[in-house]
Order: sequence, then C-alpha cells, then structure tokens
Amino acid sequence: MNNALTKRIKDYRLWCLTIALTLMLVTFLHPKDNQDIPVQRLIVIVDITRSMNAEDYSVDDKALSRLAYVKQALRELLLKLPCQSTLGLGLFTDRRSTLLFEPIEVCNGFNELDSAIAALDWRMAWAADSRIASGLLSTLDMLKGRKETVLFMTDGQEAPPVNPKYRANFIEVKNKLHGLLVGVGGLQAVPIPKYNYKGERQGNYQPEDVPHRSSFGSSDLNPDKIEGYDARNAPFGSAEVIGNEHLSTLNESYLKQLGDESGFAYHRLIDTNSLFTVLQNSSYQVKITSEVDVRWQWVTVVIALLIILWL
Repeated sequence: MNNALTKRIKDYRLWCLTIALTLMLVTFLHPKDNQDIPVQRLIVIVDITRSMNAEDYSVDDKALSRLAYVKQALRELLLKLPCQSTLGLGLFTDRRSTLLFEPIEVCNGFNELDSAIAALDWRMAWAADSRIASGLLSTLDMLKGRKETVLFMTDGQEAPPVNPKYRANFIEVKNKLHGLLVGVGGLQAVPIPKYNYKGERQGNYQPEDVPHRSSFGSSDLNPDKIEGYDARNAPFGSAEVIGNEHLSTLNESYLKQLGDESGFAYHRLIDTNSLFTVLQNSSYQVKITSEVDVRWQWVTVVIALLIILWL
C-alpha cells in the first residue's frame, strides 16, 4: 500500500495536473501587474481642401481619393493604438485649422472616434483656398503648449500659388510642438474632381477654372520683365498665365521645407499601415505605468503542463 502511494506521488502526471489546476484557479483571481507601457497622445489635423479629392490611391483595384485614403488609414490606426492612447481630431482649409474635439481615450471612445473619422468630408470646408503654410502656422499657434504629437495630413498644394514675398514665418513657433507632416498623394499629377453645390461630380477642373499664379500683394519679379505691368492696376502684369494648377500632385519637397521651418518631421503616406509603423518610434510614444492583466502568463504555463502530460 505504501509502495503504491509512493509510486503515485512520484508520478509526474499527478504533479502536472495538480499544478495546472492550481494555476487555473489563480487566473480566476484576475492577477495584474504594474508595467510601463508605451501609448500615443495624438492630435490629427486633416486637410479637406479640394485637391484632397484627387484620386491617386488604389484599394482592391478601385481608385480612392486622398481624403478617403486618409480616413481609411486613420481608422486602421485607431484599431492598432493601445488602450490609454488618446486621439483628437481637427480640420484644415483656407488659412487656418480648427480642432473638432479634444483627445479621447481610444478604447472607451472607439465608436465615437471611428464615426467622426468616417464622417470627414470636403464639404465641411468653410472656404475654398488652400494656404498650407498658413494652415500649419495656424495649427502651431492653436496648439501651442500642448504635449501631444500633432499629425498634419496634407498633399501640400497651395491654391492659389503662394507669393514668395508673403510666406508664413515659423521663427516664433519652430520646435514648440512635436509633430509630423504626413504627405498625402502620388508623385504624378492627376486631375482634381469638380463638384457642384449639391456635391455632384461635374468632371474635373480645367486650366481656366483656377488661378495659376498669385495675385496677392506686389510681385516679386522685376517690373521691367512683367508684360503689361502697372504698379496700381496690374502689379503682376496683364498677360494671361496658363499653368498646371488644375492638376495636383504631392508637393513633397515643399512639405519637407515646411517641416524644416516648423520643426516637424516628414512622412509620406504610402500605405495605410505605414502611419502606425512610424508612430512606433519611441519619440512618438509616451510611457505610462498601468495595471496590466497577466492571466495569459499563467494560462501559458497551464497549456505547457498539459502538453507535457499528454506527450
């Protein structure tokens, strides 16, 4: 009898089952541990000007506009951000940006954030111009003192073209915010869709529909070289100017220049996953101490013991 009991006690299968059962009981106590976890604190400003309707992205062989692709990328990013990350959302058009709402925790507020991103539309624009540099400067002024990482998502097309004499000055706000300029669009010029006041597609913008040079302020050219120059009535001359401003391309070099002037880094939105990938850089993360559910560690040991038992 004693020999049988001793043999059973030495049987490793009994110990595997006993330890596995004990560990399973522990999991019902919801064991937790304090750990440092990386999270993101983000404020996203989205360009909703008309050039963002240009269709130079493709998903499943279907052409997609820049704005639609931005929305898809942000919704996928929302799914991947760890809980306790926060995200705020704003818009840019004309010469300034506006914040739609303050950052919201991404897990508790997922439905609201996802719906807000899905509802972004070019018809929310309050004016038709697209002054990218002024919009970025407006963003820096609006969010000065904030600790979040700012994502400014745009194709970089100034409309009408900017007069070099009146470019935005970033000296006072440079490096005051931590941010990323996200370039949206392709490197080949594509047409800009044209819509009527009902939001119905009316073909594409043509050369005669848009200005191809700045007509603001005084010209930066030598008056002697401007055809039809008149200091008061025609400072840019009287000659008709036809260019390619009715077409649109990602102005990458300009965005990199604005990044250097403002202290923002630059990233091109090539695919929807690339945005999450770049945000994994530690410079875009904040470490917080949080209670983490560690039941998976105990369950892993239980599974290992059961494997040993049956093998």
